[in-house]
Amino acid sequence: MSTKHSDIRATYLVHEFRAMASPCCFHLPADTATDVITAMEAEVRRIEAKYSRYRDDSVLSRINQNAGQTVALDNETLWLINYACACFEQSDGLFDISSGVLRQAWDFRAGVLPSESVLAQLLARVGFDRIELSGGHLTMPPDMELDLGGIGKEYAVDAAAKIAREAGINRGVVDLGGDLCVLGPHEDGSPWQLGVRNPRDTESAIASLPVYQGGMASSGDYERFFEIDGKRYCHLLNARTGLPVEYWASVTVIAPSCLLAGTLSSIAMLKQESGEDWLRSQEVNALLIRPDLSLLSLTDR
Repeated sequence: MSTKHSDIRATYLVHEFRAMASPCCFHLPADTATDVITAMEAEVRRIEAKYSRYRDDSVLSRINQNAGQTVALDNETLWLINYACACFEQSDGLFDISSGVLRQAWDFRAGVLPSESVLAQLLARVGFDRIELSGGHLTMPPDMELDLGGIGKEYAVDAAAKIAREAGINRGVVDLGGDLCVLGPHEDGSPWQLGVRNPRDTESAIASLPVYQGGMASSGDYERFFEIDGKRYCHLLNARTGLPVEYWASVTVIAPSCLLAGTLSSIAMLKQESGEDWLRSQEVNALLIRPDLSLLSLTDR
């Protein structure tokens, strides 16, 4: 994601660390207890360890290693899989946690287009609707692989924010690699002014959005990409075609939770030209940026 804070005041302590392959930061009231900060970071690291596809001992890896067999899910994992199912349905199959295998066809470092045959082979392995969920158990085809990268970091943001709120903290920001949860406004009641990254100059902000409370997340075509003959190919892939999206440069959404903001922004990117109308139907505040850097602002009023 793509936001930078443009309003960090001296009344906050800043706790920085690295997790989920991202720089992370908590902006909390100066009197926040150390054990609360420790618990918040520990929760982020717990979720990372549990759902990382890079760890052989993670719950996600165990599910993938047992593809073709029935696997029992704990309540937290079942909730996340059910949430992913809802996203699949709401996106008409575009947001699909089984589509991570498509990354095998796209080498964004080499900048080479995949062959149609390679894409076809991988697309045959994609399709969340081939998963069976029953009584807390999951069964998926032996050739399938799940990837929670599209929701894991946002889920961790909300989990860390929950610990802060339970400790009585009602102002500040939880920021995991630009996926955000605003715990509440500043002490004087003013909102946080959060910068939205310029998708063509990622070291600068193209706009600033006022946020009093809730989640904010962006999805864009600038994190991993290459260009051929002036056309940009990014890492956001259509689960039905295996091809990158190209209609929006980025979509930023403000929603009650970071998880919701993140999935709404991703789905809007994947829906391409119909993303605007779909976001309007969700009644959230959003900022959509076209490839020519023109802005489209949506409000829930």
